[in-house]
Amino acid sequence: MKNKVLSTIREYNLIEENDNIVVGVSGGPDSMALLYVLQEIRSLINFNIHVAHVNHGVRGEDAKSDQLFVEKIAKKLNLPYYTKNVNMVEYGKKKGISAEEAGRELRYGFFREILSESGGGKIAVAHNMNDQAETLLMRFLRGTGIDGLKGMDFITQDIIRPILGIDRKEIEAYIDNNKIETVLDKTNLEPIYSRNKIRLELMPYIKENFNPNIVSTLWRMSRVSSMDSRFLEEFSEGRYNIIVKSEDKHSIILDGEKLLQEHRSIQQRIIRRSILKINGSLQGITETQISSVINLLMNSDTGKEVHLSNNIVGKISYGDLIIKNDIEKEVKKYLYRLRFPGFNDLEDIGYSFNIEIFPMDDGFTMNKGTNIKYFDLDMIRGNLAVRNRLDGDRLIPFGMRGTKKLKDYFIDEKVPKETRDKIPLIVDDENILWVVGYRINDLYKITKKTKRILSISYNL
Repeated sequence: MKNKVLSTIREYNLIEENDNIVVGVSGGPDSMALLYVLQEIRSLINFNIHVAHVNHGVRGEDAKSDQLFVEKIAKKLNLPYYTKNVNMVEYGKKKGISAEEAGRELRYGFFREILSESGGGKIAVAHNMNDQAETLLMRFLRGTGIDGLKGMDFITQDIIRPILGIDRKEIEAYIDNNKIETVLDKTNLEPIYSRNKIRLELMPYIKENFNPNIVSTLWRMSRVSSMDSRFLEEFSEGRYNIIVKSEDKHSIILDGEKLLQEHRSIQQRIIRRSILKINGSLQGITETQISSVINLLMNSDTGKEVHLSNNIVGKISYGDLIIKNDIEKEVKKYLYRLRFPGFNDLEDIGYSFNIEIFPMDDGFTMNKGTNIKYFDLDMIRGNLAVRNRLDGDRLIPFGMRGTKKLKDYFIDEKVPKETRDKIPLIVDDENILWVVGYRINDLYKITKKTKRILSISYNL
């Protein structure tokens, strides 16, 4: 077993030299096998083990006994020990979630507290091949797609599962051969939770009547599904990068025309990716909700929207699809004086501007990139600054005659309302020189009379 786990750690880069690893230890056979096999592997990879145990507050004296047992083992192995008492039932009622979900949230929250105090690292949990099989059956019974059928991964953000590919029979043999003490959580023998029912009732029934090797069969399915899911995610990420027009932590704008050219499967993944970016989670987001966003794009006009879970809104704007958080965000007005010539890094708005001055001569060549514009320096009045829009802003868009309200210019350019206050404006003491990313003011264009050129470029 040690060699299998070591191979997994190296293949998936689960543990690196000097890592801090918080091991969730209940005292049961799975977590004890994980703890001891990691302790063995420390002779080959130098890392730190922190033993963590959570008393969930549901088994009275038995839970207290398990808590003391894990403390004893940690002392025996000379490892730092952390423990916490919680009430997962009460916590679940307050949050409106199941006791199982509550226990999971409380455990991982505690584990991450330990990591934070230790300077960061990873959480090791004892999910194994049988747990994977049970997870797949649970998801299948609830209704899931290919992403659900991949089951758990060896690594998910800061969580690692070094024994995920080990069958429970091999774990039990490892426990017996190494004479490792364990405790028994009696609730694991009672069909009181969905997972327990699958473990104690459904799995034995399938083994007896349909497939005695169901665990390994489901494991193979999870690996195939994982491979296909990973390919689709990587492909979707590439398409997303082409289709996204703008993004920040509150909203994402997708090119509606390009999105509609994609296969429905990729459309759904791109929308899910967008929601995940602004919401941090897909919890509560259903396939029906995702489909409603696609149908909105296919059939609706500007201004139409659909409301999803967690205050997420899908909205159509000039043929584009906006995915946003519906919690109103106060628009922060800003104005920053610019040094010219000079480099101006404005972290608050996420832009940097490089301003240079050149003489107008035959050897000067203008760069035609979209992130750089040129102006007649002698037309500048006073200081240069960057700000966002104000009521009453006007300009003469390059190539046009007569002034135009900035609001009307944005409408003509089909700039979504959600982004108009975020677009920087380069201004002097009298006018807008440049709507950054769009047109300059015709008053400041380079002409035959220009003697000195002001160059402004920007980066995000």
